[in-house]
Amino acid sequence: MSDHAQPSQDQPLGPGVPAAVQLAQFAARLQLQDVPQDVLRRAKSCIADTVACGVFGAQFAWSRAVADYARRYASGGPCGLFAPSTERLQAPLAALANGAAVHAFEQDSLRFPGAGVHPGAALVPTIAAACQDAGANGATALRAFVAGCEVLFRIGAASHHSSEKLGFHAPGLTGVYGAAVAASVVYGLDSDSIANAMGAAGSMSAGLLAFTKSPQGAMVKRLHMGRACEAGILAARLAQSGFDGPHTVLDGRFGYLEVFCRDGDASLLVQGLGTQWETRRICHKRYACHVTAQAPLQALGQLMAANALRGADVAHVELQCNDKLLSHHDIRAPQDVMQAQYSVPFCLALGLYRDPLAPTSFDESALHDPDILQACRAVRMSAVRDLPSSWSARLTLVLHDGRRLACEANAFKGMPGDELSAREEQDRFNLLCASLGDSAAQRLYESLSTLEDQPGFAHASSAR
Repeated sequence: MSDHAQPSQDQPLGPGVPAAVQLAQFAARLQLQDVPQDVLRRAKSCIADTVACGVFGAQFAWSRAVADYARRYASGGPCGLFAPSTERLQAPLAALANGAAVHAFEQDSLRFPGAGVHPGAALVPTIAAACQDAGANGATALRAFVAGCEVLFRIGAASHHSSEKLGFHAPGLTGVYGAAVAASVVYGLDSDSIANAMGAAGSMSAGLLAFTKSPQGAMVKRLHMGRACEAGILAARLAQSGFDGPHTVLDGRFGYLEVFCRDGDASLLVQGLGTQWETRRICHKRYACHVTAQAPLQALGQLMAANALRGADVAHVELQCNDKLLSHHDIRAPQDVMQAQYSVPFCLALGLYRDPLAPTSFDESALHDPDILQACRAVRMSAVRDLPSSWSARLTLVLHDGRRLACEANAFKGMPGDELSAREEQDRFNLLCASLGDSAAQRLYESLSTLEDQPGFAHASSAR
């Protein structure tokens, strides 16, 4: 396969052409043979991991509430849920329920460097619903994922992650665009209609970070990605029916970069389109918590294993980190599991006493564990400016015997360049899909791993 996608010939690209039009033309003309093999492998890895996150996430009360709503208003459709179920729903609310389930427990994928995007949660539920709605095959699903990811990541990167400084939850803002593009590809829209879908999707961007500062209400975070998926289906179907949307939605007056961002760079919206594959930047998590805790948690585990430490051996933890961790993720008394997963000091404290690789470690009992709570209060955080990335940190364990054990926490397993092995990916899939049973989980994994050869997009119940 070529390392370069063929540009659209619908109209000349370049200065003066809105970014949404250029992105739409790219998405409309993209074919699998245009995509390098390693990009396709990364895409399939993300798709399988996302479905597994949805299977695991469907068990929680917040996911069940969204799924019950979807069943009430959209039963009788062609689309399945990621949760084990024989029910079928109409596409928009199937995407809503699955999107909320994928994002239900802080385990889904993102981009490195961070850009306020969740590719799996925004794209995969949308694509699954659209494919089952339209009868589209797995090759179309895979093409839609790559097209959506290339668009989504560029929109996130162009924001310079400045939306969250204003109090927006960035993935809820960016996700609608990727979802709209992915659904449009599945439904076979032309480039003008895809640009219209993006224009319509921009008016459905939503998501506030109020949950991080409130004593209750953190369930709403999960809704942001479900709503992005639902909006993607809506925008694509409306555009297919001739519904118009502003093509200047990204880089024009009162568009995304002007309204939701403060440090945006419109040139990044189309930079390297078709030659620099953003899909390679997909990043997988191993711990069920916010990405800013991933590298410190891995470093913590390595220090403890290398020195045969127990949590009781540690007097306190010191963390030098990006200033955003102090403003957004320094939560010392989380009131629910979501706030705990969002709190870097809490996650480090949990890592002293529990196995953070087991998602079940992040449960209600952890919120009341006296050892974890005491350790959380004792974490000392300070902001520094000389770190390699916003996810980097310097970790120091101060032991009761006076020793200080320090290390740099600049990366974690699952990032580009340090991807999970095929065996590790399948083991994680099996862990998250344990509710399906071994044989059903294996069949589902094999189907998703060979997606381009499948007649459709499998869901959990179809693997039984």
